Amino acid sequence: MKTTITKTLSALALIAALSSCDKKSDREVIPENPGNYVLAVTPTAIAGVADYLLTASSLDEGSASIIGNGVEQDGTYRYYVTLGNKFFSMLYGQGSPGAVTVYDVKNGKLNKLNDFTAATVQAFAPVNDDILMVKVSRSFAAAGSSTLHTWYIVNSNTNKQTSEGTIDALQPAGNGEIAHFSWIKQVGNKVFAPFFSIKGRTFETDFPDYAGIAVYSYPGMQYEKTIKDTRTSFIGRYFTDGLGQVENGDVYAFSSSVAVNGGALTSTKPSSITRIKAGTTEFDQSYLMNFETASNGYVITNWLYIGQNKFIANMEPKATKGAYVTGKTLAVVDVVNQTVSAVTGFPEPATIVDVTDNNYSPKDGKTGYIGVNLKDGTTWVYKIDASTSKATRGLKVEGGLITAIQHLQ
Repeated sequence: MKTTITKTLSALALIAALSSCDKKSDREVIPENPGNYVLAVTPTAIAGVADYLLTASSLDEGSASIIGNGVEQDGTYRYYVTLGNKFFSMLYGQGSPGAVTVYDVKNGKLNKLNDFTAATVQAFAPVNDDILMVKVSRSFAAAGSSTLHTWYIVNSNTNKQTSEGTIDALQPAGNGEIAHFSWIKQVGNKVFAPFFSIKGRTFETDFPDYAGIAVYSYPGMQYEKTIKDTRTSFIGRYFTDGLGQVENGDVYAFSSSVAVNGGALTSTKPSSITRIKAGTTEFDQSYLMNFETASNGYVITNWLYIGQNKFIANMEPKATKGAYVTGKTLAVVDVVNQTVSAVTGFPEPATIVDVTDNNYSPKDGKTGYIGVNLKDGTTWVYKIDASTSKATRGLKVEGGLITAIQHLQ
């Protein structure tokens, strides 16, 4: 079953930079573009900051616009989950519950199925026919109380929350710090939750050279063990999925090496990729890909699995890495052959405002589609050909910043 996940929490920071380039009165109205591709777009006009959802028939060519088109969402922060042929648009309520709207696509247009309310969460992923969501603690409970994460299950068949519970937030790390999940992912019949251990809301740690993945049963969410490694720093980044499962069941994990303490980066290990072999719950000690060496001085900050053991990765020079820095240079990474091939034809980093965090691949081992918002005020989808490591410009998006590229069946 195809699943896709995204965040949009950084989009508002980009609006001021682009709004002067994006006056609606200067733009031609572009007709609807019916299709099964769905793009989330944040308007660059200051007066309208809610996302619009657009459809498109192709990502390789043409245009799509929020001007006179699209389905406007309510609220300024949105994140999305695609499960099978359903698209869940979730409001990030800044601690309060948020409205959730469910869509499918009929005749190339979004079709609203249901509305409901769910908790604001920091990690979420499809598991079987459900969406598992976790509200992650960032501070210790009062003396005498347990520090807990809260989990919720939403069933995609009923489009309603069906259960919830709590899990010990300190147990996975085992070092007195909170295990703050960077993401969650279904692996077999288990839930893997990679985490960075933190001392509190500053997200600092006394254990920078430590990677941990908490393993839970499903649907009971009973803690089973922590998969540990000291060859890298923590896996993923805040609100970033650092795990990727390939066709043979092996799971690969990336570390950006960006742990922080005292306001400074403190990880001593290089940005790396590690592996958990299929059917096991231990790091494979025979495998370690030093990403900094393989890329000639870059760290990996995000990735998109495209099939056949290949990822399209975001890279940032080691000298400018940071806990919240998403790289603007792309590369094709073969995790089996441990190679990194820089992508040509993609805009130069100096011309880019933002690269979309959530992107789409048909998982054919060859193709990925990446959104990019440029300083000249234009927004594009680029097609990446993994066989040649080349990018070509595709669909143009008018009126806003791409925050998600997804596809419904």
